[in-house]
Amino acid sequence: MKVSKRAQAVPPSATIAVTARAKQLKAEGVDIIAFAAGEPDFDTPDYIKDAAIKAMKEGKTKYTAAPGIIELRKAIAEKLKKDNGLDYTPEQIVVNIGGKHSVYEAMQAVLDPGDEVILPTPYWVTYTETIKLTEATAVLVQTSEQTGYKITPDQLKNAITEKTAMLVLNSPNNPGGFTYTPDELKALAKVLEGTDVMVFSDEMYEKLVYGDTEFVSFASLSDDAYNRTLTSNGFSKAFSMTGWRIGYTAGPLDAIKAMGRLQSHMTQNAVTFIQYAAIAALQDDGSTLEKMRLEFEKRSQYMAEKLNSIEGVKCAQPTGAFYCFPDVSSHYGRNINGEKINDSMDFAKALLEHAKVALVPGKPFGCDNNVRLSFACSLEQITEGLNRIEKWLKQ
Repeated sequence: MKVSKRAQAVPPSATIAVTARAKQLKAEGVDIIAFAAGEPDFDTPDYIKDAAIKAMKEGKTKYTAAPGIIELRKAIAEKLKKDNGLDYTPEQIVVNIGGKHSVYEAMQAVLDPGDEVILPTPYWVTYTETIKLTEATAVLVQTSEQTGYKITPDQLKNAITEKTAMLVLNSPNNPGGFTYTPDELKALAKVLEGTDVMVFSDEMYEKLVYGDTEFVSFASLSDDAYNRTLTSNGFSKAFSMTGWRIGYTAGPLDAIKAMGRLQSHMTQNAVTFIQYAAIAALQDDGSTLEKMRLEFEKRSQYMAEKLNSIEGVKCAQPTGAFYCFPDVSSHYGRNINGEKINDSMDFAKALLEHAKVALVPGKPFGCDNNVRLSFACSLEQITEGLNRIEKWLKQ
């Protein structure tokens, strides 16, 4: 059977590959501590489940308009106004089938072959492959520990060419666990003024910020930023609805209409009764989310402190999302359990096989010196997993 060159060029997700191997070992009876999954370990709140069941029982199981039911788009518009200071009409919002669909559809709607997309490292693995599928080119901008793994205004200015069509921003960041400050975002927005560069702002982890971190939507910075930005968000992380597959994108009307046209041929609408559950999620008073956020904050502090106590491991304290992204490169070149550790791929593979701990290598995220650990698991699992890592590295 012939397989297209397009499909052959796209590798499987690094996070999914590690998770699959860990699940295989678990199925064989091996005691695995998993730090790989990018989803909350909390269950979806009952009031959201109840809303989906109610919608199904009421017969809300048919097609809807491709961009989503008007009631949900109105609720999203109200959320964006209240939480983010953004004025969007329902017509400027399209409901997608999860965050990955939002990324894919947005890039297919606005990018052409030959366009350049500025992508700071570390980046979510899906961005590079989605850019590739549009036949645009990802221009990787290497950040460093010194800049908090964030792109600087000078780096952005130097990366812009006449072919630049888009800048991808992800704050709070997966895999880095960092968040851009309002001043840092304003400085980047200033660089973009007078250019034709669009911004895809992935704000999926917006509600999961820690300490005195202040979240701000890029599009809210100025009229100029508003007019050039596609704001992507969803329900997966904030409401622990990863498997429900529902997200949304808001932005300039022409781009959103283009996304809607594509969606009408690709998938039609997001699952109808899930759209009604999403309305219920947006009516939450914040108490359910806050309980989850506080638990993540406690875990983040413990994990970062413990990682920094391990010889040869350096880890910045996360300010958002639910990931630590430590630099483990001082252990490259070593032989551990008879295996040579040359890079993050070797590190992750050997750790899983010998210490029975699953994490994700940093190489697919554009930062080979690092590995990603999710703290979306119990404190007991975190403690046991980090002890295993420390013991393995001492061998």
